[in-house]
Amino acid sequence: MTDDLRTTRAVACEDAENVGRNSSANPTLGEIIAARFSRRDLMRGALAATAIAATISPRALDAAGAASAAEPASRFDFKEIEAGIDETHHVADGYDADVLLRWGDPLFPDAPAFDPLAQTAEKQRLQFGYNNDFVGFVPLDGSADRGLLVVNHEYTNEELMFPGLGVQDSKSAALAGMTRELVDIEMAAHGGSVVEIARAGGKWSVVPNSRYTRRITAETEIAIHGPAAGHERLRTSYDPEGRRVRGMINNCAGGVTPWGTWLTCEENTNNYFWGKVADDHREATNYKRIGITGSPWQAWGRFHDRFDVAKEPNEPNRFGWVVEIDPTDPASTPKKRTAMGRFKHEGAANALSADGRFVVYQGDDERFDYVYRFVTAAKVDMADRAHNADILDDGVLHVARFDADGRGRWMRLVQGEGPLTPVNGFASQADVVIEARRAADLLGATKMDRPEDVEANPKTGKVYVMLTNNSKRKADQVDAANPRPENAFGHIVEITPDGGDHAAEGFAWEILVKCGDPSIAAVGATFSSATSVNGWFGMPDNCAVDAQGRLWIATDGNGAKSTGRADGLWALETEGTARGASKHFFRVPAGAEMCGPYFTADDTTLFLAVQHPGESDDDKAPGTFEVPATRWPDFATGMPPRPSVVVVTKRGGGAIA
Repeated sequence: MTDDLRTTRAVACEDAENVGRNSSANPTLGEIIAARFSRRDLMRGALAATAIAATISPRALDAAGAASAAEPASRFDFKEIEAGIDETHHVADGYDADVLLRWGDPLFPDAPAFDPLAQTAEKQRLQFGYNNDFVGFVPLDGSADRGLLVVNHEYTNEELMFPGLGVQDSKSAALAGMTRELVDIEMAAHGGSVVEIARAGGKWSVVPNSRYTRRITAETEIAIHGPAAGHERLRTSYDPEGRRVRGMINNCAGGVTPWGTWLTCEENTNNYFWGKVADDHREATNYKRIGITGSPWQAWGRFHDRFDVAKEPNEPNRFGWVVEIDPTDPASTPKKRTAMGRFKHEGAANALSADGRFVVYQGDDERFDYVYRFVTAAKVDMADRAHNADILDDGVLHVARFDADGRGRWMRLVQGEGPLTPVNGFASQADVVIEARRAADLLGATKMDRPEDVEANPKTGKVYVMLTNNSKRKADQVDAANPRPENAFGHIVEITPDGGDHAAEGFAWEILVKCGDPSIAAVGATFSSATSVNGWFGMPDNCAVDAQGRLWIATDGNGAKSTGRADGLWALETEGTARGASKHFFRVPAGAEMCGPYFTADDTTLFLAVQHPGESDDDKAPGTFEVPATRWPDFATGMPPRPSVVVVTKRGGGAIA
C-alpha cells in the first residue's frame, strides 16, 4: 500500500513502520537474494532457469520437477470463500464465526453497559479494551472446554471512538480535539484483557464474574526485570530506582509459554512521546534510531509529563519490551523482560531447543529492520512451573544474518563481544538491550522488509517469517532473479535450523512465497498454480501453525485501492507438491485488519481478532459498500464500529479444515 493512500490512526501506525530508520550499511534481504540466485543461475548455466527463477522459488522448482501431472493434494478441505469487500465478515461454508467480545463489553460485576456517548476512563477500565490484536488461550485444569483468553489492545482510533471528533494526528489536526478526559479513556483502552471463557453445546461464551478477569492498561504498575532493571537510563522522577513502570502500550502480537504465561509485545511505542532531546543528549542517537521524532500520534504528552521527553528524558527506554503476565494469578505483577531486547516487537512465538532451553523468535516491525531470537540460559522444567517463573531474565539475544548462499547465522548481542564495547557506547548488557537496534546494526544484521510475526512449526521444525512489504526498496537493489523493487505486497521466508535445533547458530533459508496477484506478471508473485483467483493475498502480517502443522496467514493492508480485496485469513501449503498453494478461509469487514490467529490444541476452535473495522484508506469500495456510513458522526444507531474477537468453529463439531 502506498503512503499517499493513508488517512487515519491505523495509517499513522503503518507509516511509522514504513519509515525505515536503519541508516546502517548492512545489506538488505533483496540484495542478498539477488546475489544468491544470480550466483545459482550462473552455476547452472541455464538461461531458462534464470527466467523461471524470477517468478518461483528454487524449492518450488525442485518440487515441480519431482511432481507428477496430477493436481497437488491439499491438506485443507474447506470450500474457499470469495475475495471481496463489504460491511461484514465472511467465513468458509460449514463454519460458524461468532463474535465473542467487542470493545466496551463489560467484564466485571460492577462494569456499566457500554455507552459510547457517555464513556469515561473509569468505565473503560472495567470494559474490554480497544483494537484487539494478539489473542491467546490458556486452558484451565487441562480442559479443552474452559480457559483464559488473553488479548492485546494495541492502540486507539479517536475518529471511531469519540462522536464527532474526526481524525486526530500530528499532521492533519495537530491533536487539537483531544482533552484530558479523552486521553485518559485512551490510556484505559490500551494494554490487555484476561477473560475466562467456556464452551457448552459447541459454543463459547464469557464466564461471568470470573475471579480471573483482569484489565492491564497504560497505568497498571509493571515490574522491570532483566539486565536493564535498575539501570540509570531507566530511572525517572516516578521511579528513581528504574525498577517499575506504569503501563504497557501499543501491544501488538505475542505468545503463550508452555508453562501458561502470556507474552505481550510492545511495538510502536516511540510515537506516544512528545518533544525531543538535545543533539548532545546521551539518548539522542538511541531515540533517533527508535523513531522518537517529536511528532506523536497521541496527545498523552500534553496532559501526562512522563510522555514528554523534555520533562522525563528516560521514560521512552521503559517501553518497547516483551511483557510476561501470569493470567492465572490476577494479583500478580506483570514483568517487562528486558533481556529480550528493546525494539518494535511484533510477536513472541516460541519453541524448545534440542536440550530443552526456551527459544523466542521476534520480528522488529519496521522497513529495513531485523529478525531476532532469544535463547534462555536455563532449561524449561514442565514439572515445576515455579522454576520457569523468571527464566526469561537470563539468556542470549541474537539477530539474524541471511547470506547469499542460502545459509544464515544467528549473531549474539552480548556486551563485550565484537563491536559491542564501551568504545561504541555499550558499557553493559543493559546498554545492549536498550539499544538492540544499534547493536544489531554494528553486527551487520540483514535489513528485512518489515519483519512481523515469526512462527515455529513444531511438526517440521521450520520457522516462518512474515515480511509485510517495503515499497522503499530501490530498483538498483534487485535484478531479474530478485524479489521486486518497491515491494508493495511482501513475502514469506522459511528458516530451517541446523539439525532441527532452534538454538543452533546456523540455519538454511528459503523464500516460501512472494505475495500479490499472480495474474499480473509485473507483480512477480510466486504462489503455486493451484492457487485460485481468491486464494492469493498481499501483506502477510500475523500467522499461526495449527496442531496438524499447517500454516495460516493473517494480513494487514489489503483494500480496494491496494489489492481489491479485504484483509483476512488464508491457509498456505508449505510441504509437498502443493507447496505455495493458498486458500481463502475468512475475511474481515471493510477497513479492518485481520489479527490473531490462535488455535486451541485440538484445532476445534480458532480465535481471530478483527481490528479497527470502519477505518480505511479505501473510503469507498466501488460497487460494494461505503465506509463513511459506519463512522461518527453519521451513525444513526449511535454505536460506532467495534473491534472484536471472533470464534470460528466447525458446524457440527470437529477440527477446522
